[in-house]
This record gives sequence, C-alpha cells and structure tokens, in this order.
Amino acid sequence: MSLRIIITGGTFDKRYDAIRGQLTFEDTHLPDIIKQVRSSLPIELELNQLVDSLDMQDDNRQRVLNACRSAGEEYIVITHGTDTMAETAGVLGRAFDTGETPLSGKRIVLTGAMVPYSVSGSDALFNLGSAVMAAQLVEPGVYIAMNGRCFPWHAVRKNRALGVFEGQPLREK
Repeated sequence: MSLRIIITGGTFDKRYDAIRGQLTFEDTHLPDIIKQVRSSLPIELELNQLVDSLDMQDDNRQRVLNACRSAGEEYIVITHGTDTMAETAGVLGRAFDTGETPLSGKRIVLTGAMVPYSVSGSDALFNLGSAVMAAQLVEPGVYIAMNGRCFPWHAVRKNRALGVFEGQPLREK
C-alpha cells in the first residue's frame, strides 16, 4: 500500500518574504514534512503546480483531475489552497460520481492550511496527517479533511468568518 500526495500550492506551501512583506511560493515543503513525520506508509510526492487557490482556474483543476486519473495509487491526498478547495473537490467528485474508470476505487482527500507550514502556529501538519489517515479509512470517493473532520465533497464549505470548514461530516455524533 502506498499513497500519493499531489501538491498544488495554496497557503500550505507559502513562505513569508520579509523583503517584500508578503507570502510567496518558492518550492514545496512536502519533502521536508515527510522526513519530519517519519511516516511508515510509503508516500510518493507529485508537484502538480504551486498556485494560490484564488488564482486556480478550470485548466488548473483539470491538471489536478488528470493527475488523479493517472495516479497508480488507490490513496491520494491533494494539498490545496482553502479558498477554492471545495470547487476543486467538486470537479473531482463529479468525475468520480460518473463512474469514470481511472478514478473508480480511489480515495481522494483534499486538505490545506489556514496558516502556512513555515509560520509558527500552522495547522498544516495536523491537516496533512488527518488527510493521510482519512484516505486510508474512507470508502472510495472524494473528500475534504480539515480542522480534524472529514467531509464528503458535496457536503462541505469554508466558513470564511470562522476560518473553518463545515458541513455534514462523515460521522456526526
């Protein structure tokens, strides 16, 4: 069993540029993160793109969909910016729900961070760990794992006022 992480950028991979006083992309943090967490699960990393989710367009989402189609792994985690994560999950979820053969049987979980990994107090590690675990436990389909919860793609939204994802989680008590 192995898992593929498809990297798309978002706040997760941003760094603070002290000269310009803004968050920018330099490279992905995922190789360092995977070393740090000492996962015993084999993980393949795929740098798909580094884009702010507010700049993510249909062609960017198609690149993510095509990466999921061509992935040999059954378990896939996608790091994504939180602002349009639900839209990308919708593209993947609708393709999955049509019974498309390259996607059938796969467990695809999107996750991200409200605070960049490189900044103190980041939620990136927690959300990534939650997504990796969720991918191994959920039924085939498309999900979003954020804030310690896992949501089906069609029952989640980002609450911008609270800075959390909400909706109908998989298991509501």
